[in-house]
Amino acid sequence: MQNYFNYFTEIEEHFQRRRGSLLLLSTLDWALIESWREAGVPLADVLRGIDDAFDKYDARKGKGRQRRINGLAYCAQAVISAVEDRKEAAAGAPPARPDAAREGLEQERIAAHFVASAQQLRASPLAAPLMEISRRLDRAAEEVGAGRPNLEELEITLTVLDEKLFAAALSATPEPELVALRQQAAAELAPYRSRMQAMQIRQIEQQFLHKRLLEKFLLPRLSLFYMSQS
Repeated sequence: MQNYFNYFTEIEEHFQRRRGSLLLLSTLDWALIESWREAGVPLADVLRGIDDAFDKYDARKGKGRQRRINGLAYCAQAVISAVEDRKEAAAGAPPARPDAAREGLEQERIAAHFVASAQQLRASPLAAPLMEISRRLDRAAEEVGAGRPNLEELEITLTVLDEKLFAAALSATPEPELVALRQQAAAELAPYRSRMQAMQIRQIEQQFLHKRLLEKFLLPRLSLFYMSQS
């Protein structure tokens, strides 16, 4: 498990700094970041890839007026390259200390995250079919408070519960709306397809749909990554 509580915000702020403006990331951009996180791409590799993409873009700019980079997907291939470069450079290096990933995961924050997520589920339009999940989160909060949790096992459980939330949202959404959302994802992704791998495109489209449905039904993200930092 990776200790990336600031994963999204670090990437967003770094992209904005390199672009030179506070451009808000799109749903597609957030879906791309989520695909990197789920694939286990280290934050340092993403930031290095963003830098490489902007460095190459800046080197190609002429003296005339140039359009700015308007989407994080422009940096996708550079991130892949950064991952590959890091793996080649680290060949034969000793593995990282397993305890390093546990820093900052205080029991109180984990329990509070579960309690808040359960409350959000009970306020959702899908509260009735998801009642068992909200109860499971309440029990998880009590279990965490009673002793040091196994974070790896806990995250696996949360992943399963997240999948159940998405399945419920998918089932409750009319077919025409699902088709429209997939078409929107495809249209937003079209300018970047030549720079991305097929598997990555499918992941991003799925994350796009996932994010939109969770927003529609006011559902929380359960992964420990989404815990409040306060």
